[in-house]
Amino acid sequence: MDFNFLLPLLAMFTLLGALIFSLVNKKQTEDRKKDRTAPASSLAVDGNPHTKVD
Repeated sequence: MDFNFLLPLLAMFTLLGALIFSLVNKKQTEDRKKDRTAPASSLAVDGNPHTKVD
C-alpha cells in the first residue's frame, strides 16, 4: 500500500491547527486590549514594575 498521500494530509492538518490556534489567540489578545479593567502588564510603560510578569 502506498502512503504518499499521508504527508500532504499531515501538513494540511498541521497548518489548519496553527491557523486556528493563531486566530483564537488573536481574538483573546484583542479582547484583553479592549478591556479597560484588565491590569496593565509589568512590562508596559504604565504598568507596575514590582508585580510578577504575566
